[in-house]
Amino acid sequence: MKTIQDDSLPVWLPRLAVHGGPRFLQIADALQAAMADGSLKPGDRLPPQRQLAAQLNLDLTTVTRAYDEARRRHLLEGRGARGTYVAAPKVELTSVLDLSMNTPPPPAGVDFDDLLKQGLSQVMMGADTALLMTYHLGGGSDSDRKAGARWLEPMFGTLDSAQVVVCPGAQAAIAALILTLTKPGDVILTESASYPGLRTAATQLGRRIVAVKADQHGIMPEMLEQACHQHQPGLVYLNPTLQNPTAITIPERRRKELANIAKRCNVRIIEDDPYWLLADAPPPPIAAFAPEQVCYISTLSKCLTPGLRVAFVLIRDQHERERFLVALRSFALMVAPLTAALATQWILDGSAAALMQGVRKEARLRHWMARDILAGRYNGTGDGLHIWLELPGYWSSSQLARAAGSEGIAVTPAEAFATCSDSVNAIRISLGSIKDRGRLQTGLQRLSHLLARRPEPFSAAVV
Repeated sequence: MKTIQDDSLPVWLPRLAVHGGPRFLQIADALQAAMADGSLKPGDRLPPQRQLAAQLNLDLTTVTRAYDEARRRHLLEGRGARGTYVAAPKVELTSVLDLSMNTPPPPAGVDFDDLLKQGLSQVMMGADTALLMTYHLGGGSDSDRKAGARWLEPMFGTLDSAQVVVCPGAQAAIAALILTLTKPGDVILTESASYPGLRTAATQLGRRIVAVKADQHGIMPEMLEQACHQHQPGLVYLNPTLQNPTAITIPERRRKELANIAKRCNVRIIEDDPYWLLADAPPPPIAAFAPEQVCYISTLSKCLTPGLRVAFVLIRDQHERERFLVALRSFALMVAPLTAALATQWILDGSAAALMQGVRKEARLRHWMARDILAGRYNGTGDGLHIWLELPGYWSSSQLARAAGSEGIAVTPAEAFATCSDSVNAIRISLGSIKDRGRLQTGLQRLSHLLARRPEPFSAAVV
């Protein structure tokens, strides 16, 4: 068994870069690289944390975080008083590295199991069990709507909770709004690359999607106004903050222009805004500038966890809210009461805010990693759950997605988001769906190597 010598810096640790990202990540990355090249082997003993901190002239907390991060990646194992050792590699049972699903990453330092147990315990202590196991009329209880108003406070300030409707996820809310605000055959305007769930709902409900040109700041106001005059749309659908898939955030000035167009053209907007709370200093929602024209959706699934199928919809007009609830009940009677109660408990006791901050922090660390690995190809903002990566000309997005799949990596090609025939040559890379940060690093590295080489001729296997 080899032991790192106490009187010198570890041979596996390169000089820490001033602008190389968080120091604790640099140390953890160096550990992983040393294991990959054989400089460190299973069973090697690492220096005590205090010793390494002194040698690197760092505070102990930084080295402790580095070791904790390495344990998260299953690189290290503690053996009590004997110290910390390089762990034996674990057998990888999951063959696909999933970079295709936009889910929040698990935040470091948050014991999700404990959070769930505590939340459910509080719910059970304060609720009537019979009410949690029976039918509800939908739209949420008074407590649920108050929690929704609290969740929306960062965007709008104090709200009348009666204007908030609780829904079983954003997809259900989108479908119900389409039923409420349009009729079969109506046009829905959106960007040329847009959330696939909109297209699915519109197609199933007999509505027609028409794409409007966008630039680096999002949908173009002059093109939207022109399309409104030409098509007389029933709705405009926008995802203005860290847009899915392009990750564009529409700036405040343009949001005001879009709000004014909605007023002039008397067209309604669905503002689907799942990532607002994950963004760094986002502009006010479009709904803040045209409250009567815009229905605003905020879901917990993208900020906290997909298991909380709860979305809050802000609809100012009472008659419209009643019509919306009728439409919603036609296919989704209610949010599961236990799920709604848990969401309400977490929002009101502060657990949701703490969890969201953990998700934001973890997402930013993952963007750091992607920026380093993808080098000149990365053009993200450092926020949110995904990257929109434009491809070199020798790759098409569908071609790259197939090639990545053959190497055990799942990504989403631009075609999945296209609302017109003019599709951008790009892929969406989701940074949260792989739980372990070390496996995410592996997936991004494989993808980077794939991007650097030209595609091989496709040939189908015959068996």
